[in-house]
Amino acid sequence: MSKFYITTPIYYPSGDPHIGHCYTTVACDSIARYKRMQGFDVMFLTGTDEHGQKIEDKAREKGVTPQQYVDEIVEGFKKLWEFMGVEYDRYIRTTDDYHVEAIQKIFKALYDKGYIYKGEYKGKYCTPCESFWTDSQLDEKGCCPECHREVKEAAEEAYFFKMSPFADRIEKLLTETDYLRPKTRATELVNNFIKPGLEDLCVSRTSFTWGVPVTFDPKHVVYVWVDALFNYCTALGFMNDKYDDYDKYWPADIHMVAKDIMRFHAIIWPAMLMALDMPLPKHLAVHGWITFQNKKGEAEKMSKSLGNVVDPFMLGERYGVDAIRYHILREMALGADSAFSNEIMIKRINSDLANGFGNLVSRTVAMADKYFGGTLPVEREEKDPDSDLISVITSLRDKVDVCIDETRLKNALEEIFTAVDRANKYIDETEPWKLGKDESKRERLASVLYNLLESIRVISTLLSPFMPNTMPKVWEQIGAPAEVCSYENADKFGVLPADVTVHKGEILFPRIDMDKEIDELNKIIEANMAAAKAKLSAEELFTPEPVGEQIDIDEFAKADLRVALVKSCEKVKKSKKLLCLQLDDGMGGRQVVSGIAPWYAPEDLEGKKVIIVANLAPAELCGVESQGMILAADNPDGGAAVVFPDQSLPCGSKIR
Repeated sequence: MSKFYITTPIYYPSGDPHIGHCYTTVACDSIARYKRMQGFDVMFLTGTDEHGQKIEDKAREKGVTPQQYVDEIVEGFKKLWEFMGVEYDRYIRTTDDYHVEAIQKIFKALYDKGYIYKGEYKGKYCTPCESFWTDSQLDEKGCCPECHREVKEAAEEAYFFKMSPFADRIEKLLTETDYLRPKTRATELVNNFIKPGLEDLCVSRTSFTWGVPVTFDPKHVVYVWVDALFNYCTALGFMNDKYDDYDKYWPADIHMVAKDIMRFHAIIWPAMLMALDMPLPKHLAVHGWITFQNKKGEAEKMSKSLGNVVDPFMLGERYGVDAIRYHILREMALGADSAFSNEIMIKRINSDLANGFGNLVSRTVAMADKYFGGTLPVEREEKDPDSDLISVITSLRDKVDVCIDETRLKNALEEIFTAVDRANKYIDETEPWKLGKDESKRERLASVLYNLLESIRVISTLLSPFMPNTMPKVWEQIGAPAEVCSYENADKFGVLPADVTVHKGEILFPRIDMDKEIDELNKIIEANMAAAKAKLSAEELFTPEPVGEQIDIDEFAKADLRVALVKSCEKVKKSKKLLCLQLDDGMGGRQVVSGIAPWYAPEDLEGKKVIIVANLAPAELCGVESQGMILAADNPDGGAAVVFPDQSLPCGSKIR
């Protein structure tokens, strides 16, 4: 039996999973199901990448251990995959003991071969991506070229992996083989990373501890990309005793990843495999992002902070998991982004699933029930004139095979729905409702309906890897035993029994009222956005006022800022906003009136040192003289916050 090994990247547990996480895993699940249907011995791997500085930081923020933090999020991913009908064969976590053991051995092996050496890293570091970048690699704003967030200067002792020895081989891999899909991506990788000269890769860190310790230098932890990438091998038992599948399944047939981690899989991963003289994966399939389309029709990358993350659990419960699986796979061409919106999704469900395939099944079953009581007669016309339909159906499997082998799932579904359209057109051409009124056309009508049922059998068989929950319902309605809905029978016509019996069932894909549903979904999204904003801190929501008109240093020097002690404080009788403060300014004392009563009680300030503008001209407020101003800042909640200096400073100290 032929072997087939397919992997998703191991997901970084940075928050609750959303619809944007689903494409890679659902795509790999569909390919794995198709290959199993073809008779392959399939290994489908997914998992979670659980080490790194960001995990350590987030766990600290939540007051839990890193392990507790990742355990909770991993459960969320596993629930999502179960809900989405994903049937993986193995799930790896980089915190698994066997993986940690293997990574330590791999790191030591690379070190012993002379490909890893100790040095010092100085450069730009992106914490969210856990990536180091040179100045030339940053985007036009000086930010991370992948996520476009701010980077920070970093300097620390580190081990490095030598990349340059592999530059020529990797360039040939990308440009002269079909390793990378789509191959158009090769040009940007070669021009941006290989041609300028491959820089050695930082492969250890000392600034945090949540990672795999380096056995021969314990203050170092193995950097995330060594730790994460080798999961594809350790999950098979490479350099560990947990499993014994490495020789059976390696090299992988397909790694599927999103474009933001393409560089690591297309350049760094092959280089490390070459260093250990290991076979390279056969193909790296790179897809785009599912982006959120806002009300203006503009695409935005999905972001929890924007409140535009679409909950796959809600969508699946509302429309059915298979409809969501179909939609995300049908919309994204390999290598391109796919904009997600409620309108696009509902139109796709209505046009393809409700009006197209669902209507084909329901009409055919209804006509077989109406004209023949559900069971077709054995008698047929002697010569079937419907060779065009039969040719379309029997040639479909080969076309889908090619698309699956090339990881072009959108095209595979397009081929299948071309056949759906042809079958629906066949109904219009043959007009069974007219044949049913003429007893002499009974055998012709039986042939037409049998041809339609056979078309549905083939189509539903090829759709079953993409929509595994719905197709068994189709087989029940068309009277097809599950055993005849097999890959071996998907290029044949005439497999169903001549006297097949249909069974009317539920509507597979109810048509959705677009306007009504959009209103409902928009309400849900707006509620989600409000909830997301409610979770943000006042500081995160705060928008500073624009900077005022520029002044020079001489103008700034005119403001004399001093430290003063609040000796006593009381409310101004004629005002709800004003407090009158008696201050020790180190120069004989003074009285200052300040509009901070809504936020401070007198006892909050007494005995504390504040900063005052000492040379402000005296003014009268509600009949009380003020000889200066207290320094305060805008508070994110809309109030004012007094600026308190170091309380050890002596009264009268000048602020410079």
